[in-house]
Amino acid sequence: MLGNEKIINEIMIKMIEISDGNIHDIDHFIRVWNYARIIGKYEMISEEEQLILEIAALTHDIACPLCRIKYGNTNGKNQEIEGVVLVEKFLSDFSLSKEIKERIKYLVGHHHTFKNINNREHQILIEADYIANASENNYSKANVNNFIEKICKTKSGKTLLKHIFQLIL
Repeated sequence: MLGNEKIINEIMIKMIEISDGNIHDIDHFIRVWNYARIIGKYEMISEEEQLILEIAALTHDIACPLCRIKYGNTNGKNQEIEGVVLVEKFLSDFSLSKEIKERIKYLVGHHHTFKNINNREHQILIEADYIANASENNYSKANVNNFIEKICKTKSGKTLLKHIFQLIL
């Protein structure tokens, strides 16, 4: 486990470095990582799934700076497209298996895709990113309830949403 924590810490530091002091981006990926970490632990996913999830949470918005320059915005679909290439290059500095890198690339390339969620890491990343976005952007309680009803699948994700947004479920 110490090896995984070391990799996570190194990835976090490198993500902070490449964020060029953009406090919003840094705060966002750290919040998403923290929510993802909590949900993954409570859902008792495997150690490998947890590693994949945490790295994907830290790197999920790696394309935001490029998207702001290239497109003038951080549209989710553009992030997914640009993020796959960027995260592949980013991960080349880390000794992770090809399978783990591919899984992370998939998650970065689908972190705004709410359809065809086919594994626990994807589900948890979607939930963690939504929680962070909902609180940052003051989503309505109706929006949050809709997400819980239609998208959220984990018990811990629903519990976090309920308590953070003071909902009665």
